[in-house]
Amino acid sequence: MNEKKNMELLAPAGGMEQLQAAIRFGADAVYLAADRFGMRARAANFALEDIPQAVEVAHAAGVKVHVTCNVLMNPTDIDELPAYLREIDAAGVDALIIGDLGAFALAREHAPHVELHVSTQASVANAAAARVWHGLGAKRVVCAREMSLADIARLRQDAPPDLEIEAFVHGAMCMAVSGRCLISSYLTGRSGNKGHCTQPCRWSYTLEEEKRPGEHFPIEQDDRGTFIMNAKDLNMIAHLDELARAGVDSIKIEGRNKKAFYVATVAGAYRRALDGASAEEVASELLSVSHRPYSTGFYFDEADQAPDFDGYEQEAMHVADVVSCEQVGDAAYYVTTRCRNRYAETDELEVLAPFAPVSKVVVRNLAWLPDPTDEEPVPSPVPVAVANRSCNLYRFEVAAPIAAGSFLRVRTYRRSARHA
Repeated sequence: MNEKKNMELLAPAGGMEQLQAAIRFGADAVYLAADRFGMRARAANFALEDIPQAVEVAHAAGVKVHVTCNVLMNPTDIDELPAYLREIDAAGVDALIIGDLGAFALAREHAPHVELHVSTQASVANAAAARVWHGLGAKRVVCAREMSLADIARLRQDAPPDLEIEAFVHGAMCMAVSGRCLISSYLTGRSGNKGHCTQPCRWSYTLEEEKRPGEHFPIEQDDRGTFIMNAKDLNMIAHLDELARAGVDSIKIEGRNKKAFYVATVAGAYRRALDGASAEEVASELLSVSHRPYSTGFYFDEADQAPDFDGYEQEAMHVADVVSCEQVGDAAYYVTTRCRNRYAETDELEVLAPFAPVSKVVVRNLAWLPDPTDEEPVPSPVPVAVANRSCNLYRFEVAAPIAAGSFLRVRTYRRSARHA
């Protein structure tokens, strides 16, 4: 029996493009934020008045919408929260993700039709805490990031049976107690707990001894590394069965600051794995997007560090979005694309399509499609050797159809600054 099949796949949606990508590539639910009270202030996010449209788009595809409301609340936030919650309730949102006890109480009063999920910011790490939240009306708890699989299994065993358990499976790992980090606020004046994290835990640090000014010593440790402020990214694609057996109901992908290509790639890989593909079949997909070295976080041991690497790597570059595909002859199709990065005639591109293994096409008869003007309302395609006008439309010929909404990428290895 495929136990993992029953787990919900919860994907990030930092904006409408990401929302649509998550839906196309198999998410069961998305989590997003309005322009207030969410932990990713740098994401595009949604204006409060746009939340109903986001809900309509998701619900039309059978996808649920969770809205984050999990910053640390100050008195002004609490004063402004009731009106916000009433708007969320009226929009038809499925769940609110809340970390503050006062905000939770206000949500019960002002958003009575919305499920309440307890954020990882609340640091729920045991069944006693889970039972308290359940008694207050919580439908779900998001596990503290520091919990092991054994801890989650114990939580499932001792918590109320109708309380759902959600756990992160992929993305950035905050090096703090469930993300309640003060480093960003202290060093830069931008609070990570208000959604403005500058990720100082990923900067490079040295020590300077007071009697030897100007001499900088790298922070080092033993064979496990002392690099306590240099976390690897989480990747649990090979352990979904174990998460299911531990009692996890929903697996969550971190990344509301990420673009649609990232969301599609990661959500698509986890969707295929949940549907029965082996981890080996899809693991390479997760190397194609920008990431830090991967680990399994705290699920099996202490979280690994990346002592000799300060930056990101990826094995592919997103070059275009597929807008449409039109048959023009026997085994001949015109693919219209929106350019995101440079590609050229005769390039071999990889096609990332929903619910399918990656395929390859070669660019033939590349042409630029100029925007219509008053003088030329239907402009003619312009043959070109290179597609390099960002966000412009281009077309080329292929022998088999490509689904609209697919992404095109080129295989190339990129790595940011390294230190050792």
